[in-house]
Amino acid sequence: MLMTHSETQTRQLLASRPLLDAARCSASAVAALNFYNAETLLAHVRAATALRASIILQTTESTIDYLGIRLVVAMARAAAEEIEAPVALHLDHGGSYELAERCIEAGYTSVMFDGSRLSFSENCAQTRRVVELAHANGVSVEGELGHVAHNDEVSANDIARFYTRPEDASRFVEETGVDALAVAVGTAHGFYKGDVRLDFERLAHIREAVGETPLVLHGGSAVPQELLFRAIAHGITKINFGTELKNAFTLAVKASLSSSDDIDLRRTFAPAIAAVQEISLAKIRICSQRQ
Repeated sequence: MLMTHSETQTRQLLASRPLLDAARCSASAVAALNFYNAETLLAHVRAATALRASIILQTTESTIDYLGIRLVVAMARAAAEEIEAPVALHLDHGGSYELAERCIEAGYTSVMFDGSRLSFSENCAQTRRVVELAHANGVSVEGELGHVAHNDEVSANDIARFYTRPEDASRFVEETGVDALAVAVGTAHGFYKGDVRLDFERLAHIREAVGETPLVLHGGSAVPQELLFRAIAHGITKINFGTELKNAFTLAVKASLSSSDDIDLRRTFAPAIAAVQEISLAKIRICSQRQ
């Protein structure tokens, strides 16, 4: 007997907060993996399926503009049906209430409002507004306090001026009701120009200040494994990865195109999918504390 559509569609996208709470209770983290096209999404699906691990699929506004929001959500829903463990679809670095609203209406189960460049009071007010909308629709919200800059913006010597202050984190969580807080403790977006230095003492104080609110580490690409393990031990429950994934995909595609005149895109992209999958596997293993 054929199964009905409703019977086969047993796994759905979930809000991110339950995934993060489960990770916190098991002293682990969830890998938040950005995808940019069908190929990078397929790599993440294969990695999560192989490890039977929860992941958070993420897109930025640029990817939404590239693929279209309806296609993004449809692809993520299909991915969730393939993965046995819970999966969330998250808006990474949303810059406005309007974008968060659009994503919530389209079917995202988690959104970030990045007000890190605003004043503390305005960041609180805008984040709280997104939280009220999201929670009314069963969607989780990530905020950011301090500023996780891009490596092109800052040097290793002045990055500390962007760090999150524990006393501010406590107030921010209380005033906004966010489900997760992205903190600035030494990471940056993009590839690092020198050694990565994380302020673990500051992170420990932030962890204590915010209670059970999950903490997020942005800029996880190329951070040494031992530092990520220490960050998780100090309370990080979500780690974002993007730059390494894009780089691996691009290098593999370039290699495919330069080594063959084959015009079959499925064969051209196969090594790129495998390259991204390898990185996804490694990051999931780190976050789930699998050596």
